[in-house]
Amino acid sequence: MAVERLFKDEATEEKGDRARMASFIGAMAIADLVKTTLGPKGMDKILQSTGRGRNITVTNDGATILKSLHIDNPAAKVLVDISKVQDDEVGDGTTSVVVLAGELLREAEKLVNTKIHPMTIIAGYRMAVECARNALLENAMDNKQDSEKFRSDLMKIAMTTLSSKILSQDKEYFAKLAVDAVLRLKGSTNLESIQILKKAGGSLKDSFLDEGFILDKKIGIGQPKRIENAKILVANTAMDTDKVKIFGARVRVDSMSKVAEIEAAEKQKMREKVQKIIAHGINCFVNRQLIYNFPEELFADAGILAIEHADFDGIERLGLVTGGEIASTFDNPESVKLGHCKLIEEIMIGEDRLIHFSGVEMGQACTIVLRGASAHVLDEAERSLHDALCVLSQTVNDSRVLLGGGWPEMIMAKEVDDLARKTPGKKSHAIEAFSRALQAIPTIIADNAGLDSAELISQLRAEHHKEKSNAGIDVISGGVGDMEKLGISESFKVKQAVLLSATEAAEMILRVDEIITCAPRRREDRM
Repeated sequence: MAVERLFKDEATEEKGDRARMASFIGAMAIADLVKTTLGPKGMDKILQSTGRGRNITVTNDGATILKSLHIDNPAAKVLVDISKVQDDEVGDGTTSVVVLAGELLREAEKLVNTKIHPMTIIAGYRMAVECARNALLENAMDNKQDSEKFRSDLMKIAMTTLSSKILSQDKEYFAKLAVDAVLRLKGSTNLESIQILKKAGGSLKDSFLDEGFILDKKIGIGQPKRIENAKILVANTAMDTDKVKIFGARVRVDSMSKVAEIEAAEKQKMREKVQKIIAHGINCFVNRQLIYNFPEELFADAGILAIEHADFDGIERLGLVTGGEIASTFDNPESVKLGHCKLIEEIMIGEDRLIHFSGVEMGQACTIVLRGASAHVLDEAERSLHDALCVLSQTVNDSRVLLGGGWPEMIMAKEVDDLARKTPGKKSHAIEAFSRALQAIPTIIADNAGLDSAELISQLRAEHHKEKSNAGIDVISGGVGDMEKLGISESFKVKQAVLLSATEAAEMILRVDEIITCAPRRREDRM
């Protein structure tokens, strides 16, 4: 007995096969969960939170789905993490990464059951990954030099990314939006300067790309409606001190006239502050906090447009885009960097009035205004567009492109299979298993489209054994198609990230031989 009591009460440990079973099953369950969202005919999931208001998210994005799950199984958590990392790193391929890792583990389970040691499997997988990656590298195309071709590559990638999302109906339109927005960035992957504004109403087709910056605020009363050659001071300061706040202020005075004097002094202080601000020679003042009616009056008299309560996100972006800095003291105007833009005016979108800054310092800034029937549609559209923007900005930097539709997987599978035939020893089983796992991705794409996957994949395999084939799954016609003619492309960077992270995750879960769950903390009875 003394030996067994190694852990505290209620702590459990799973050893050997049972631990491995638990981790395999957990990981495969997660993979099966997001499996149905893969590919152009993938389905969406509704996630309902148990919190207040029971928020509903309708999404197709693997990372979003997995982020919202509360999972107990440790191996499943590893998969959730890789999908998050994939989302941060390249933005797309979040579902593929989980599915591939799940398939690798499914194959590994069969091998472990035939008494092959996990370390042997891992060694085999390592060899297979190297081989698969080289196959990708050899087959990647690069059109960086030819800008027309490169642009069409980007369009294809954007359309392929969007085709599995809610925007698939108008994918050409949105792909064009995304490509325009990313090409304005001129190669930086900083998506901060692309602002996405969501306005309910209209249909998705009414979305548009606007050069410049749109601030979701109204212009105050009695203030200039349009300003040309604006000099903008972006500030974060309190402009509401001209009244004594009765609450929480204790003032001991002899009579009411004293209070009036205090108010007058406060007002004077405010007036001085406003004059200091005007002394910067600006004609637009944007503040993050409130501006009371008294300073607002003073600004209006000076012909300065004052915008209050621009939320923090808006202010940061506005400062970035117009090239100004956020100021909070105004004593030395020469050290403050002002923002500049050609024109500030009020525009209408739907029913809302917004302030539009055009001709800003940073040429790469732009705003995408999304319209849509409901908040859920808009949220999902924003996620899809964000995926597309991430992938495109990565592709602009690393311009290698692959065909899509299960073509890269088949090429890798073929190379890996050849490697398995040449490799002696037990490792070859693992390498073969790796190639089977790779083929699972086109299989699932076909399954989701309701096609006969076994038939299609065997056709694909045969196609790929010819030299230089472009065959992939054409979901629309339900057969094997030429991916180049159909214009289905994917970014090399995304595929490579999928391959490497999935293998590493599978490897990590394979190494597990014991799971120790620590005892739950006891709650003392407070009653």
